[in-house]
Amino acid sequence: MSQPLRLGIAGLGTVGVGVVRIIRKQAALIEARTGRPVTITAVSARSRDKDRGVTLSGYAWEDDPVALAKRDDVDVFVELMGGDEGPAKDATEAALASGKDVVTANKALLAIHGQALAEQAEAAGCLIRYEAAVAGGIPVIKALTESLAGNEITRVMGVMNGTCNYILTRMEETGNGYNSLFEEAEALGYLEADPNLDVGGIDAAHKLAILSSIAFGTQVDFDGIEIEGIQRVSIDDIQAAANMGYKIKLLGVAQMTGRGLEQRMQPCLVPDSSPLGQLAGGTNMIVLEGDAIGQIVLRGPGAGEGPTASAVLSDICDIARGWHGPVFGQKAATLASATAALSQRPAAFYLRMGLLDKPGALAKVATVLGEAGISIDRMRQTEHRSDQAPVLIVTHKCSRTALDEALAAMAKTGVLASDPVALRIEDL
Repeated sequence: MSQPLRLGIAGLGTVGVGVVRIIRKQAALIEARTGRPVTITAVSARSRDKDRGVTLSGYAWEDDPVALAKRDDVDVFVELMGGDEGPAKDATEAALASGKDVVTANKALLAIHGQALAEQAEAAGCLIRYEAAVAGGIPVIKALTESLAGNEITRVMGVMNGTCNYILTRMEETGNGYNSLFEEAEALGYLEADPNLDVGGIDAAHKLAILSSIAFGTQVDFDGIEIEGIQRVSIDDIQAAANMGYKIKLLGVAQMTGRGLEQRMQPCLVPDSSPLGQLAGGTNMIVLEGDAIGQIVLRGPGAGEGPTASAVLSDICDIARGWHGPVFGQKAATLASATAALSQRPAAFYLRMGLLDKPGALAKVATVLGEAGISIDRMRQTEHRSDQAPVLIVTHKCSRTALDEALAAMAKTGVLASDPVALRIEDL
């Protein structure tokens, strides 16, 4: 019988416990499919005494994940703690320094330190596998690094945070506002310990940075992403979009242009008849476009014990089979330094603003847009609220730069009662 692949698992939250359960339940199936047993040698977590619903008495316990990463009886260090600094980073570096392969679900660690970790891993002849770090159970990392390896990728886009999609979907279904649905998502346990990671678009941007690196052969550049969360999306925006045949999604888009790498994570209007428009609840969807394949759509659960643990096991099984390859699809030394570029592709924009209830206010807004070269496709003024008049405007296609200039000029007119909300209308 082949020697077992011995795992050390750091982090016994939802995903870590899910990995333990799958290995126990599917031990024979995993061995049949990989040609060798996969076993757990040791584990580590913040609390030894917590009831996790699984028995851990058969495994060695390490209070320090760095010590776990260095154990001689561990072949693969499975990092499921999370966080881009501290124990997760220290233990991952220690594992690579000890010549061990790493499997992780930590998108923040890779988005911030991916290049350095890739260089360390490849210099040591080690692997870093991270299917679970992006889109939960959707095998998008394998799709980009393996199935689409012969394609020049032209665009990556998708809904990459199930919590935001849940909130936006429920706003439309219930007619309730953002604050109410935020509380509902929090009560269901959908939010990160720091909710801004979800609703602020940061969690999804971490994932986009990783996908961009693989797709375009660049070093991970999280700082180059334009990030805007969903906190300012109101029920009025949801309903207005629906009336025009659109849905609002927190959409990530990355593409290489002659000016550099465009990466943005922001709420957008998408056609309600499109696959992205029809995506409901906490589900994720990634759209990949390549010169040979055209467009493919990957849809599935973006989080949860089973889907994420399943993705972790897929990486463990690849290592058990002897798979070997570079971290981001090509050797780290060949990854180009990304030049960040703001999107200049013209698009229509949806604008919502509150105007002071005084004569000529709307005319001043229209004049500012016209002076910026932006024409109005449609405009609607809704019933007055308090001392302001809500106005909805949809522009013809223009650049984001021109729109930002117009919004800056608008702020100086003295007619705005509130800052405008501007959402891109995305062509799919």
